[in-house]
Amino acid sequence: MTYFTNWDEFAKAAERLHSANPDKCRFVTKYNHTAGKLILKFTDDVVCLQYSTTQLQDVKKLEKLSSTFLRQVVTQ
Repeated sequence: MTYFTNWDEFAKAAERLHSANPDKCRFVTKYNHTAGKLILKFTDDVVCLQYSTTQLQDVKKLEKLSSTFLRQVVTQ
């Protein structure tokens, strides 16, 4: 399990993992309301990438990353 502290590194690693094996990848988001923490997990059952944040601006980045993955799935 790899934990990232930088959004750009997490996004690039997730995109590389998705492009290598798009059929096996899963993207999970979890929000802890009491701690105000958003946890993102991207995995293909072999490699697991995780990122957690308490910053509201990272939600917009999450939307952009999700739309990128959805576009890739639809065009394949």
